[in-house]
Amino acid sequence: MKSLYKLSLFCIAVLLMVGCSSSENHMQQAQKLAQEFIIVDGHIDVPYRLKSNWQDISQKTESGDFDYPRAKKGGLDAPFMSIYIPARYQKTGGAKAVADSLIDMVKGIATDNPDKFAIANTPKEIKSQFNKGLISLPMGMENGAPIGDSLENVQYFFDRGIRYITLTHSKDNQISDSSYDTTANTHQGLSEFGMDVVNEMNRVGMMVDVSHITDQAFQDVIEITKAPVVATHSSCRHFTPGFERNMSDELIKELADNDGVIMINFGSTFLDSISQNSIEQVRNEIAQKLEEKGLKSGSKEAESFQRKYFQENFKFSTVEKVADHIDHVVELVGVEHVGLGSDYDGVGPTLPTGLKDVSTYPNLFKELLNRGYTKEDIQNIASGNIFRVWNKVIEVSKQMQTEQPQ
Repeated sequence: MKSLYKLSLFCIAVLLMVGCSSSENHMQQAQKLAQEFIIVDGHIDVPYRLKSNWQDISQKTESGDFDYPRAKKGGLDAPFMSIYIPARYQKTGGAKAVADSLIDMVKGIATDNPDKFAIANTPKEIKSQFNKGLISLPMGMENGAPIGDSLENVQYFFDRGIRYITLTHSKDNQISDSSYDTTANTHQGLSEFGMDVVNEMNRVGMMVDVSHITDQAFQDVIEITKAPVVATHSSCRHFTPGFERNMSDELIKELADNDGVIMINFGSTFLDSISQNSIEQVRNEIAQKLEEKGLKSGSKEAESFQRKYFQENFKFSTVEKVADHIDHVVELVGVEHVGLGSDYDGVGPTLPTGLKDVSTYPNLFKELLNRGYTKEDIQNIASGNIFRVWNKVIEVSKQMQTEQPQ
């Protein structure tokens, strides 16, 4: 009996050693793949972060989720710089000027650091710059408000380097209804002008981003578009029932039929309902405790307390949950229709354990390797799928411009 017991213990120890060895090997492989493959992230909010708190992102920064050293460590090669326009500019005016200022900022970062960054307008340019060791900075506009009421502005922003437009943001605008706007359903989907905007985006070669729009607006886009579309920073509603900002299974299937891509958002509240419920509870608790302590909102003491309390009490999601979302898309429509759209610098302190900044993509690759994803699968998720969509958008644009009457 003793010998059998010892043998059992030995077998368990061997299995544990094999499991640990496999996990270590997957981590090493993940780190290697992160450097070997081009990683495109569909949405990173660096420009607006720097607008209010300028930092030199060519060096290590003490705050924020993105800088050059951390991006290099994580293997990030082409973060789409989000030219984010808050919805308030839809009322006050000035959206176009804000967009121009942020575009100028991104271009300035590349100009000031030519050994580290370069603007990119096509997948071909990203590949060329990757071979030179540069981080590419393609740009996408989050909120179509700067288009105003002029279709000519679509071409204007394309010429300035914008390669996708998220049609709206937190409020209905002149183009589309917003999934976040619960007070109105202004157009019951896209406006008539919005339909013209989608067609013009197809013509100039700009990707249509369906993140943030309502389900009906998505249906309108799919009916109109001549090119594949992309959800640059959305996750699966399957895990967050009732959260329209994420995509339902039916919408994901329609996106795949369009040959598009959903790029998974890393924010904890996009990943599971537990985190969604937690954030409201924690915010209420913080407000109550600030009042009890007599701390003035906005003061250094209040901000320090808020950060600490949030970190200790919010229920963070995990890197494994991001992989669950990828699994879900793959099971629904195949690995060809999923990518990465972290929303770094855009989702505040809610990032999941294991994916706290741009240095951590290998942690996700390791999890995918643990689940049996191949190197080819990971390469497609990292950049192959979004490159396919982007190149098709360019191809459709060329066809439309050739067919255009002279």
